[in-house]
Amino acid sequence: MPQLSQAKTLGGVGSILMILSFVPAVGWLLAIAGAIMVLVAIKYVSEIVEDKSIFNNMLLAIILGIVGLVVGITVILGTVLSVFGVGNLASWFSSIPRGVPGVYTPPAIPSGGLPSLILGALTGLAVIWVLLIVSAILVRRSYSSMSQKLGVGMFNTTGLIYLIGAALTIVVVGVIILFVALVLNVVSFFSIPDQQMPHSAAPQPTSM
Repeated sequence: MPQLSQAKTLGGVGSILMILSFVPAVGWLLAIAGAIMVLVAIKYVSEIVEDKSIFNNMLLAIILGIVGLVVGITVILGTVLSVFGVGNLASWFSSIPRGVPGVYTPPAIPSGGLPSLILGALTGLAVIWVLLIVSAILVRRSYSSMSQKLGVGMFNTTGLIYLIGAALTIVVVGVIILFVALVLNVVSFFSIPDQQMPHSAAPQPTSM
């Protein structure tokens, strides 16, 4: 049987690693490792408080986030390939001198191709945005349940901030808010008590 102290350590350290995703070269590896640690921590909490929805909501949130990113990027790349042509892009890439610094002029947009490029880019970004919001709603549900079952109100706040940040990723401020949510995630996990309190004695989180 997992212990809350294990979930506390795994979730806290994993959240710190996710913040380090901005580190050049290795940041993405740290982010993946951190996300796995956080997911395992949430799995532990779900088992301890006997609420499977906590883990299921978070797992589904991650799946939807990945699907949205893959589908959105595929739509954008598909549009670029369709407008420029695979052969033209391949010729352009092969013409770039290897190891020579400088600014390279991209191939000219074919006549009438600009509207298709804009539409494809907007469609891809819209897919990513919509599924990110749906994913954030599930994260909020998972964290709200954790907040209630563990008596750690910061989880409820973290879920809310994450949802607001996801909704505002359409503008730059959303990315900043998401970073704040990551920082609050660290605080939330390290606020988990080492021993589970009786539900009746646990402090009720403040609704936001």
